[in-house]
Amino acid sequence: MAQHLKSSSSKSAFVNILKHNFGIGSQSHAARHLRPNLPNGPPRQNPISRLCNTMAEKLSVSSIGLHVDSNNQVLDFPGGKVAFTHEIQFISESSKERVPCYRVLDDNGQQIPNSHFVQVSEEVAVKIYSDMVTLQIMDNIFYEAQRQGRLSFYATTIGEEAINIASAAALTPQDVIFPQYREPGVLLWRGFTLQEFANQCFGNKSDYGKGRQMPVHYGSNKLNYFTVSATIATQLPNAVGAAYSLKMDRKDACAVTFFGDGGSSEGDFHAAMNFAAVMEAPVLFICRNNGWAISTPTSDQFRSDGVVVKGRAYGIRSIRVDGNDALAMYSAVHAAREMAIREQRPILIEALTYRVGHHSTSDDSTRYRSADEIEWWNKARNPLSRFRTWIESYGWWSDEAESDLRSRIKKEMLEALRVAEKSEKPNLENMFSDVYDVPPSNLREQELMVRQTIKSHPQDYPSDVPL
Repeated sequence: MAQHLKSSSSKSAFVNILKHNFGIGSQSHAARHLRPNLPNGPPRQNPISRLCNTMAEKLSVSSIGLHVDSNNQVLDFPGGKVAFTHEIQFISESSKERVPCYRVLDDNGQQIPNSHFVQVSEEVAVKIYSDMVTLQIMDNIFYEAQRQGRLSFYATTIGEEAINIASAAALTPQDVIFPQYREPGVLLWRGFTLQEFANQCFGNKSDYGKGRQMPVHYGSNKLNYFTVSATIATQLPNAVGAAYSLKMDRKDACAVTFFGDGGSSEGDFHAAMNFAAVMEAPVLFICRNNGWAISTPTSDQFRSDGVVVKGRAYGIRSIRVDGNDALAMYSAVHAAREMAIREQRPILIEALTYRVGHHSTSDDSTRYRSADEIEWWNKARNPLSRFRTWIESYGWWSDEAESDLRSRIKKEMLEALRVAEKSEKPNLENMFSDVYDVPPSNLREQELMVRQTIKSHPQDYPSDVPL
């Protein structure tokens, strides 16, 4: 039977074991770790020797978890017990089988037998579907407006509607959102109106950002939705900090941040994951793995099994979900939120999906992927048609309801577009405000210079911007 080492002779045995395993006592080891002695001071020990002596001394008062039997030795090291082995064994770069993907509905929208999911009411299910349709119509109209030259930029969420809407449905208004630029559905679910979307995209005087952000870079203080930053993955560490604040204040809420597979290649992703794990922050990391970071496929980004396996490396509970299955997304986020708040821990969700649209209006995705691939995902794995089939099976939806919804949303969207386009632009002074309580001299000089230039060359500047 294993015995705890507590006697003086056991201490010697322990030191000998550490010497053997760490190579202490060899000339090469000492040369690597011994530092010069300080003048007029005591000799300096190398760190491993100091660790041996310190840990051996502790054996006299309590066991540190080193167990010895005829077959095995175990070291109680920070993080848990570590077994020793006499073999050279490297951790495999990947497991033989890929992490499975949780889903509830098959590609035809039929519920998989014996599937486990969080049941939704008729009201919630219909709203999930209605908002997905609304998001799709909004994307199509804004995209066409950009192509007509009425907007400077736009990015769609076509093919990723379920991640947007279903995840938002599983959260509460108190949960703080740190989005990327492909999560307008979360705002839509929370009550952001079509007019508010249009105001932001046109940057008029009713835009909360006062025309200082690119289109689709939404934000709403009222709806706990932090303003989108174009810089990839910078929202991730911010979300962890907010989550830790919620924890300190004992709030019944969590922070939720969204990012793409490309964002997981940024340093901010790794810093945020480690920060969240160590601080035990209630934050949900939701990755939209759509296979492409603009034109870069995931095979050129990383060799791991997607993003979900990165959670274990940082000590974060993780799950892979079918991002085109609204019911699976709702259930996974619902369960993740409950764990994050109840257990005060971060959760990583990798949602496998596909970006059917171009990365943005600055992109032509047919230059790096085939039209057949896009069409297959749009038809065979369409998140809207799958969820519609499911709600129709319960008698909650019909062709008539579909026609009425699409007709109404299209009219509302075109009207919002017309109003936003005709609205006055923000005053020029807003370009220099809202950063400092008292603008510094360099900003005042810049404003004066801009005004003088406009006065000298009025034909080069838009006439609809109030001076």
